[in-house]
Amino acid sequence: MLAQSISSDISNWLALVIGNSNLHWGLFKGEQLISAWDSTYVSETVVEKLARFRSPKNFPSEIHPEFESKLLPFITQTIPLLVASVVPEQTKIWQTYSNVHIITLEHIPFNRLYPSLGTDRILALWGAGENYGYPILVIDAGTALTFTSADNHYNLVGGAILPGFGLQLETLTRRTGMLPKVELPQQLPQRYALDTPTAIQSGVIYTLLAGIEDFICDWLSLFNDGKIVITGGDRNLLLKYLQSQKPEIAKLVKVEPHLIFWGVRCWKKELCL
Repeated sequence: MLAQSISSDISNWLALVIGNSNLHWGLFKGEQLISAWDSTYVSETVVEKLARFRSPKNFPSEIHPEFESKLLPFITQTIPLLVASVVPEQTKIWQTYSNVHIITLEHIPFNRLYPSLGTDRILALWGAGENYGYPILVIDAGTALTFTSADNHYNLVGGAILPGFGLQLETLTRRTGMLPKVELPQQLPQRYALDTPTAIQSGVIYTLLAGIEDFICDWLSLFNDGKIVITGGDRNLLLKYLQSQKPEIAKLVKVEPHLIFWGVRCWKKELCL
């Protein structure tokens, strides 16, 4: 359900993408992204603070603890807020904001969408396609590792979902009695490890890379002119791994941190907000 329409003469607006782990913010002036940052989940009290914001002194620190003073002129009381969410509990909190627009699949002009498709995935796909062209494959290396694709007729080709790098490492620690907590290394680990932490890193990283390579190769067999874009929190690390392990594959991909924001912008234009 849309809130009140955004007046065409209001050019400053906020995009909020509620992910599985964090809130992702984008501050726009018209179609230009002015700033992007992340924050943790917030309470309804913080939503009320944002609605009452009038000066640097009362901008909610929970949203941005060190908000840059140069950005403050772009933030006004009850600034229009466009929200895409995959966390229903957090969506409810932001519905109390007086000038909010909750993004749904209803006004996204792709064919073959299905009801449970995450708005984050289709927005990233839309943003990638409009910026890089179609056919397009988006690999989102976040909490979940997802593949989402479309052809050049705005048909959703489909995709896949599996646990991301960090989630796989975390699951091994939580669901076993002896395996230690390990972090993702900045460089590829030794494949045949001689210690347990490296063995965990090797198992997770090399199998995920093999799967990613397989999806990319299959995509290019379907669409030899297909584009490939990587986004998500682990995007740069994933690219670094690909450059070390499969440089010929790495050359084929683009990396873009703000695909979902580009998709939110597309949604806003589609509805003439």
